[in-house]
Amino acid sequence: MPGENLSRDEARERAALLSVDGYDVSLDVRSAVGDGQGEPRTFRSVTTIRFRCNEPGASSFADLIAPSVTAVTLNGKDLDPGQVFDGTRIALDDLAAENELVVDARCAYSRTGEGLHRFVDPEDGEVYLYTQYEPADARRVFANFEQPDLKAPFRFEVRAPEEWTAWSNGAGELADGVWRFAETKPISTYITCVVAGPYHYVTDTYSRTLPDGTTLEIPLGAMCRKGLAPYFDADDVFLITRQGLDFFHEHFDYPYPFGKYDQAFVPEYNLGAMENPGLVTFREEYIFRGKVTQASYEARANVILHEMAHMWFGDLVTMVWWDDLWLKESFADFMGTFANVNATRFSNAWTTFANRRKAWAYRADQLPSTHPVTADIRDLQDAKLNFDGITYAKGASVLKQLVAYVGQDAFLEGARRYFKRNAYGNTRLGDLLSVLAETSGRHMGAWAGKWLQTAGVNSLTPQVLLDGEGRVAELAVLQEAPESLPELRPHRVAIGLYRLSDGRLERYARVEADVDGPRTVIADLAGAEAPELVLVNDDDLTYCKIRFDDTSLATLRDHLGALTDPLARALCWSALWNLTRDALLPARDFVGLVLRFASRESDIGVLQMLHAWANTALDGYVAPEWRETAGRRLAEGALRELRQAEPGSEHQLAWARFFAWTAADEADFRLLQELLSGTATIDGLDVDQELRWAFLEPLAAHGAADESALAAELVRDDTASGKRHQVRCLAARPSAAVKAQAWAQVVESEALSNALVEATIAGFAQPSRRDLLAPYAEKYFEVIARVWEDRSIQIGMDVVRGLYPSLQDRPETLEATDAWLAAHADAPPALRRLVLEARDDLARTLRAQEYDARAAGA
Repeated sequence: MPGENLSRDEARERAALLSVDGYDVSLDVRSAVGDGQGEPRTFRSVTTIRFRCNEPGASSFADLIAPSVTAVTLNGKDLDPGQVFDGTRIALDDLAAENELVVDARCAYSRTGEGLHRFVDPEDGEVYLYTQYEPADARRVFANFEQPDLKAPFRFEVRAPEEWTAWSNGAGELADGVWRFAETKPISTYITCVVAGPYHYVTDTYSRTLPDGTTLEIPLGAMCRKGLAPYFDADDVFLITRQGLDFFHEHFDYPYPFGKYDQAFVPEYNLGAMENPGLVTFREEYIFRGKVTQASYEARANVILHEMAHMWFGDLVTMVWWDDLWLKESFADFMGTFANVNATRFSNAWTTFANRRKAWAYRADQLPSTHPVTADIRDLQDAKLNFDGITYAKGASVLKQLVAYVGQDAFLEGARRYFKRNAYGNTRLGDLLSVLAETSGRHMGAWAGKWLQTAGVNSLTPQVLLDGEGRVAELAVLQEAPESLPELRPHRVAIGLYRLSDGRLERYARVEADVDGPRTVIADLAGAEAPELVLVNDDDLTYCKIRFDDTSLATLRDHLGALTDPLARALCWSALWNLTRDALLPARDFVGLVLRFASRESDIGVLQMLHAWANTALDGYVAPEWRETAGRRLAEGALRELRQAEPGSEHQLAWARFFAWTAADEADFRLLQELLSGTATIDGLDVDQELRWAFLEPLAAHGAADESALAAELVRDDTASGKRHQVRCLAARPSAAVKAQAWAQVVESEALSNALVEATIAGFAQPSRRDLLAPYAEKYFEVIARVWEDRSIQIGMDVVRGLYPSLQDRPETLEATDAWLAAHADAPPALRRLVLEARDDLARTLRAQEYDARAAGA
């Protein structure tokens, strides 16, 4: 029987054969506490599935990944588990028109964040459970038909330790030691959820009068581990939640359909969040133990609103198969920012989107694994890897372009019709396009063909011709595409003209126009004063790489900090970074721009992104012989700005963290040590526990903080967060023995949880001691096939991505990669994809280094 990796064809065949009427799922998790009975630690899972078969007498299968199955009963007949269960599937033969399947299994608690994850808090020994399924890990917790188009109502019950509380998608009640939850609406398996443990739980309510005069009441809840309770700002979580519910009710005209709205902040979470209806889960890092900038609060608000948008896009209406994953993720990514801008205090969130989210999309869309927004998803491994920058951020950017194309009113009316026509059902691309065609009056097929069904990113470059009087005779926009993905697309853009006046670089003309084909003349700008800067995607209406003419680039080199509009400034920074990545701007020039102008950046999110880009340029894109100089200059600049920043400001905090990243010599390390000990202070800088760990990592990586210092810090911060930080710092130490131990812990052992695997990999891969990592380049290619086969897909992804020898930035590493790919042509496509992506990043690094070196010698 086929194994764990369900294919699209199998899912399509099963959906044509079966219809599911309902699930009853009973979980007994009392085994989560106390001494384990060997490994793996398991829990009892009893599932009853009622379903119909369109062809009586046919055969199919149910999904279950479990160490053992105690009993299987189909239509009252006991089946031999040894005969029908192969470890991943349960064979179902001779089906009736109406069927009842009962499966009694021992399922395993997870330590990888997939299935029912079990976490033991090192601070107090308490145990916490939560589930995470997308795309297909509900089968690790209960028997089911694991595909999104076999929706059904679910009734869950949970037996838990006496002192615990349990939650699920529906409202729950405790009776006779069992938590029983209200039946859900028809939903897909991957968005069912259970959370259980001694969580700290806070409640609130949301109330709204609906157009028919009735009142909608939604109970609100928010929870976290007890150890995080002192830091849990639930009031702000509820504020954003209420603002979001107001916004989506006003625009969607479809009342929230899932009863309550709980939000659980859980430990060792692999994702940002998950849109389980009635019980959204988040990574607990969104609870801030120390001071953070407003960018962090904005990011949390965006995630809350992103997941809330999924209640309609994804939960109420769900894609048929993972090909149309974008139908939920692109919309949620767009609507999260759209709601943030229009409903919360984060009115500049489109700037963050332009600067941060689209950078993710641009990178993904230039990898060899790029794909159309509507992707070709052959199986579940494909699906797992397509939660990427294209499905999320490019898709959201394309929707932003769509709003400019059809108009906001037509777009939202299309969404309203889409919900009402397809509620509790499953859809494909055509279902959405048909309603948008209705509401906009535009033919959507051609637009979708260009934007959703082809891959790649276009570049737009202004071409300015002046007349004898110094005015614009003609301004055209040139559109280009890479040879491998030659599609040119229609773009609705705003074109802004800027000039310097009294030291301020400001826009004096703007037109919106449709750009199509290789060259488009913008007639409305003829006769305008000669610009010093032309911004061809002003206001960020389309998805493209912005390029500059020579005059505009020269203006930015000298006056980038004089740009007064935050969004325009962010767009220019993003464009300059893309030029750097594409080896069209020397990396040392980008570093120089950061040193000159980052101090004038008012938007804290943009500033933090600039710090991250500068760090990437330092570690990868500058010529290796200039790396030490670049690092010293960045550290000097960071320390200067740290001392000059307003005391206590978020800019001061950002510069403090950047200084720690770039600390380059003994004087820098001594200052970090003195700030930790309190023998040195910087006015207004509160070195809280999170900042202490940020200072300790570079000290550990450079041999200035040893194991005893890190042990002492863990005593000071003996928490789950502290343990993750300590593990990362321990793996960062510059010792061959340390690197060998870290490698063995990740590659040769399964003892570490997902969070500690991630922390160990992050500490292992330190750019300051590339020589210590060199021996692992060859070992990497020896082990990745085995790791991929033996470990869960999440851990496999972490290892293959995180341990790729990217810091061995020389042609020989590319050659070794190519040799592995040639020798493993039959490796799983998902594994090959990860290796190809890593190779492409390294090739880009080498091209940027070569260009930087040539520019220095010119």
